[in-house]
Amino acid sequence: MARRYAVYDVFTDRPLSGNPLAVVLDAEGLDDEAMQAIAREFNLSETVFVRPPENPAHRASLRIFTPGRELPFAGHPTVGAAIALGGDDSGGGESRLMVLEERIGPVRCALRMADSPYAEFDVPVLPEQVAVDIERAGVAAAIGLDESEIGFENHTISVWTAGNSFVFVPVHGLDAAARVSVNAMLWSDISPLVNGHRASLFLYCRDTVGHDCSFHGRMFAPEMGVSEDPATGSAVANFSGVIARFDGLDDGPTAFMIEQGIEMGRPSRIRLEIDARGGEMQAARIGGHAVKVAEGMLDA
Repeated sequence: MARRYAVYDVFTDRPLSGNPLAVVLDAEGLDDEAMQAIAREFNLSETVFVRPPENPAHRASLRIFTPGRELPFAGHPTVGAAIALGGDDSGGGESRLMVLEERIGPVRCALRMADSPYAEFDVPVLPEQVAVDIERAGVAAAIGLDESEIGFENHTISVWTAGNSFVFVPVHGLDAAARVSVNAMLWSDISPLVNGHRASLFLYCRDTVGHDCSFHGRMFAPEMGVSEDPATGSAVANFSGVIARFDGLDDGPTAFMIEQGIEMGRPSRIRLEIDARGGEMQAARIGGHAVKVAEGMLDA
């Protein structure tokens, strides 16, 4: 059966940057094994499969696969699929809302389709810190840095989960971030199991290339078959917990821009907005642009 697909570069408004995403439309009838095989065939960090929703009030149901396994939720597939479906939507209008069904639950998205398409979604599950201690020396060995280069200000290594799980490693600056080289075997030895899966690695620093960015990040997920990811919305969703824990939150909405993918030659920009009251996070939103770079038919 021929099925439509498109490839979007997500968290960017320029082709051939950001995080590439395959969007398989008309995915009804594909079983888990077929979807996993198609994700391996595209060999991108994620492939999203669009299916009819269970709730007719919702826009679509999504299944999200890396080359290695299925994810309950992910940021750049949500943004990319929302924009792909917004472009296919015959309802018209420059701005619109839609709800996408993901394994983690319904995800509410707001779209702005004029000029450079932009989508923003409500983080479906707020992050929780995982009580696990990871030795700084072990992390340093696994990522190829000196132990003294890990940590800045009051930021220390922490583990968070919000559907997907990450070990967040603060490093001293852009030079340290650029020199990171992950040893997958050593990382597997120290990465904690959270909800049955190894936590991925997100390292960050406060130094940035973009003058309007708040943090610089890199993400590695060897256990998912992703050596490095140029933009990771689910990691930034978890990163809201890191910001709340170490930097504190002002009441009301506060926006942060996180840059990623620069070392890969695929610069990305992820907008994070956190709502807080009494110093506690109440809600968070992730947003970004996406641009279509390819489309075709998949015989599968």
